[in-house]
Amino acid sequence: MNAKRITTNQGLEHAFSIRKKVFVEEQGVPLEDEFDEFDQLDGRCEHILAYYENQPAGTGRLRWVDGTGKLERICILESFRKFGLGKVIIKALEDIAAGKGTSRVKLHGQTQAEGFYHKLGYQTSSDVFMEDGIPHLLMTKELISGA
Repeated sequence: MNAKRITTNQGLEHAFSIRKKVFVEEQGVPLEDEFDEFDQLDGRCEHILAYYENQPAGTGRLRWVDGTGKLERICILESFRKFGLGKVIIKALEDIAAGKGTSRVKLHGQTQAEGFYHKLGYQTSSDVFMEDGIPHLLMTKELISGA
């Protein structure tokens, strides 16, 4: 298992395919809400792919909002869940944020994943709110220097 920065359009297409399958097909997020202006390799975001036995299995992206790294679009294909890829994705995104001098990260986590994020050091920082018909929470974490 590992995660790599996406640097090619082919890699981005793998990430889009995973996101479409998980968010649009599985969770019912409207296609037009899933993809946005940050889904490019233009430096505004860092995109990653997580691999399990050399197969693209999960993805996530990091963008900067008001000086904070925001982890977004984190998902794993159903057949690859329970192998620990979520931790691999989060760690890779946090490492990128720390490498760019960001000391704080946040994310909008689905409420069903709150316990997972707590185990990784995130704190719940909001009441439940809805995004695309799915309950979410704002979660934050201070990154330790050298993390």
